[in-house]
Amino acid sequence: MNYIRIISLSIVITLILCSFTSGTNLTSPQPRKKIIGYYAAWAAYGGFTPKSINVGKLTHINYAFAAIGSDLKITLGFPDIDPKNFKLLNDLKKNNSNLKTLISVGGWTWSGRFSDAALTEKSREVFADSCVDFITKYGFDGIDLDWEYPVSGGLADNTYRPEDKQNFTLLLKTIRQKLDAQESKDKKEYLLSIAGGASAFYFKNIELSKLHPYLDYASLMTYDIHGSWDQYTDFHAPLYSNKDVSPQYKWSVDSSVDLWLKAGFPKDKLVVGIPFYGHIYTSVKNNKNGLYQPYQSTNSISFRDITANHLLKPGYVRYFHSESKIPWLFNGSTFINYEDAESIKIKADYIKTKELAGAMIWELSLDSNQLLLNALYDGIQK
Repeated sequence: MNYIRIISLSIVITLILCSFTSGTNLTSPQPRKKIIGYYAAWAAYGGFTPKSINVGKLTHINYAFAAIGSDLKITLGFPDIDPKNFKLLNDLKKNNSNLKTLISVGGWTWSGRFSDAALTEKSREVFADSCVDFITKYGFDGIDLDWEYPVSGGLADNTYRPEDKQNFTLLLKTIRQKLDAQESKDKKEYLLSIAGGASAFYFKNIELSKLHPYLDYASLMTYDIHGSWDQYTDFHAPLYSNKDVSPQYKWSVDSSVDLWLKAGFPKDKLVVGIPFYGHIYTSVKNNKNGLYQPYQSTNSISFRDITANHLLKPGYVRYFHSESKIPWLFNGSTFINYEDAESIKIKADYIKTKELAGAMIWELSLDSNQLLLNALYDGIQK
């Protein structure tokens, strides 16, 4: 009799605990973090085709770039290779059903007509309709706008206007409406995202609090914080600003994220950009391990090139900044800023701690050995 009571009580307790645990699991799982990789069309010229992409470690691929024609419709950026690349991307999705592909429009080179496309209700309709036509024709899952930049900035011959600030929001609204209509027809989801600037300067020229309802996410271009426009060597993607005495401005990934979040942009739509490249500076003064020193010239350099030709070469020493959480190389006259596995894993932890949407990569072919991609995947998804 007592034995039966004990068994019955154990069953009841077990059922209660299982019910409680099951309820917790149903309500608390975190969504999978995004790992968005930009694929540059021109990488195919060097042999890095979409078949080279490790899609198992990505959630989204943004194809860079489509251009904007004189008729304000989006058009192929590289007509000689784009159709073949698009077919290869679609082949990748056949065996990776969760992979999403987006066509990215604009970029540094082809942002000159965004202002015209966003200017009037008619021009916005024309542009938005062309976006829908493009993605349905070529099998993409959405549109990514990389407008560099509204109101001011970018290439010297770009067209821009003060009203770009408001028109950008209206353009996104129109595209979202067109995508929603197409979703109803096709019974599938279409995504809309932007590549957003990381500076306070960019922040002043867009309506962050108004545009986010139309977006699935925004990828912050949290790199090139320092570069050829500066007089001194520095980090181009520091996670945090540091307390060093420096002759130039302080800004960081965290500064940018904080700016967007304080403006009301949802954290679960905010993606942190991570560069798979660095900057190499020559004729650097041999002082303070090359940091914050004058230089003669600078260029961007892929992580692939850094590992092959600099990282393990005699004379180069790797340093790591304890506050900014970023490495650099110096050999007495050449300074290289870059990301490595250590700094990327720290950024992955930052993304998880901040409960952000995920990470964006510029760009996949620059890390053809996948050392950085592996570190990012391990840091974010495990």
